[in-house]
Amino acid sequence: MIELIDIKKSFNGRRVLNGLDLTIKSGEITVIVGRSGEGKSVLIKHIIGLLKPDSGKILLDGQELTTMKTKEFSEVLKRFGMLFQSGALFDSMTVADNVGFALAEHTGLSPKAVREVALRKLAQVGLSGSEDMMPSELSGGMKKRVALARAIVMDPEIVIFDEPTTGLDPITSDAIANLILETQRQLKTTYIVITHDIKLTYKIADMIAMLHKGIIIEQGSVDHMRGSEDPILSQFLEGRADGPLSID
Repeated sequence: MIELIDIKKSFNGRRVLNGLDLTIKSGEITVIVGRSGEGKSVLIKHIIGLLKPDSGKILLDGQELTTMKTKEFSEVLKRFGMLFQSGALFDSMTVADNVGFALAEHTGLSPKAVREVALRKLAQVGLSGSEDMMPSELSGGMKKRVALARAIVMDPEIVIFDEPTTGLDPITSDAIANLILETQRQLKTTYIVITHDIKLTYKIADMIAMLHKGIIIEQGSVDHMRGSEDPILSQFLEGRADGPLSID
């Protein structure tokens, strides 16, 4: 579905993406891992068009995204859903209004119809009955669930998760992992997950890609990556301080 070919990007003379190649298959969960500051967020911003590469190509179903005009790309963006690290809920809106926001803004649905869809999505993430609550009344795990409901409300083909378990305790993190798996199987959607959470990665990933120094140094299934002899990959996945990855 998505191909990134020889993507290069620099900021103020510092190269962040250094000829990156990555293939993301349709209908799978691809997890992108790597240390902080390696460019994972920059990579995601390229996929959704917030950044343009200095060189290279980004293809979605064979269509070149980097050369699209703004109006054309705005239509492509409707194929994406996004779950931000913070959840990014609107504090002044109820849970239902948060979930239905994109529908209200971008479709001709009536307020009643928007609410009905929002309630269905909330049920899908296990939050029936929360629709009239405010974000301030929610736990961290509930906020992540609301954010997921909002990300899938337009039935996108691709959903991007930015650190979905950050700030959550291990039990809540595992519940979010289960929810990611359940919704992906129900919707048969392409999920792209950015995370440092190795337990989450092993549980949900169809494919793992390791980003290091601006390139994908290895990509493969969980079994393949676990069995890799690459010292950088092994050190990261095992969470060891000793090895070629320096401690800043």
